[in-house]
Amino acid sequence: MADSTTVSNTANVMKYMKLDQKGKIMAEYVWIDGSNGVRSKSKTLFKPVTKPEELPEWNFDGSSTGQAPGGNSDVYIRPVAIFPDPFRLEPNIIVMCETWDPDGSPNKFNYRHEAARLMEANAKHELWFGLEQEYTLLGHDGWPYGWPKNGFPGPQGPYYCGVGTGRVYCRDIVEAHYKACMYAGVNISGTNAEVMPAQWEYQVGPCEGIELGDHLWMSRFLLARVAEEFGAKVSFSPKPIPGDWNGAGLHTNVSSAEMRADGGMKHIEAAMKKLEGRHVDHIAVYGEGNTERLTGNHETGSIDKFSWGVADRGASVRIPRQCAKEGKGYFEDRRPASNADPYQITGIIVETIYGGLPDEEGTKKD
Repeated sequence: MADSTTVSNTANVMKYMKLDQKGKIMAEYVWIDGSNGVRSKSKTLFKPVTKPEELPEWNFDGSSTGQAPGGNSDVYIRPVAIFPDPFRLEPNIIVMCETWDPDGSPNKFNYRHEAARLMEANAKHELWFGLEQEYTLLGHDGWPYGWPKNGFPGPQGPYYCGVGTGRVYCRDIVEAHYKACMYAGVNISGTNAEVMPAQWEYQVGPCEGIELGDHLWMSRFLLARVAEEFGAKVSFSPKPIPGDWNGAGLHTNVSSAEMRADGGMKHIEAAMKKLEGRHVDHIAVYGEGNTERLTGNHETGSIDKFSWGVADRGASVRIPRQCAKEGKGYFEDRRPASNADPYQITGIIVETIYGGLPDEEGTKKD
């Protein structure tokens, strides 16, 4: 019997993972729960599938995930994207799902559905998104990995993109997650150690439209699964440690066909005016606990005031210097917290720049 009850015995389970599946497929259905986390359960398929539409709809107990009352607890999960499974390996798959209520309307925590409608309505703008996911790795006690027990490491400075013992912690988790994302087809574009020790970042994108949200959520699921095997906890708290330590964000890079074309800077500047007018609306969906992060310090702008500038990491929105020089490109919205929902982020950005949609027939209103 293993001493630890929190670290997976991966080496032991591997001999079973090699057993013949007799032509059947293991499909891990993944969905977003009522507390902005991921849940999953497995289904056996009797033949390979290549499209989400070929997969059966399923259901779960929504009263146990904060998504439905006990007296009417069934919530349905509809497949929307398929990824190769880096844990069970091909032909097994991981399935990203939307959540739906029994009356045929999107569950109140299904933010993907409305975002997908916005992306489809504005497809002509060829919107690209790239998100920078920061996170902190914690030990069983909830304290950042590698930090002295009941104490603190040296001040920030040597840890950002650091190399070497005492400068980075848990690189094995980061490397394993990187490879798992690549195997699964998640469009991960890089990774680096962050300013606070035990804090890391990876980037997903560029992805067009709704695909960004699907890939970012799948990358979070894979990170949680990898961390299971090492007995580590993943925190997406925007301010995991109070005091003179950097918070964690989900910086959102946005570009349209018009912004990427010659003279695109005028479209970027027009977007700034629109974003400024809805600053409060954006902050409302940019994550929980963001007040502690967006203080105007530690490379953030103030939560109370919208600002933008070229190469300014203390602004709400940053225009990269190279884009300003070329007069086209993209902008980086630095306001979203690390725990924000990418469907909500990308959806409200599209809505603010291009306008909203009429209410969908047959959907409930709160």
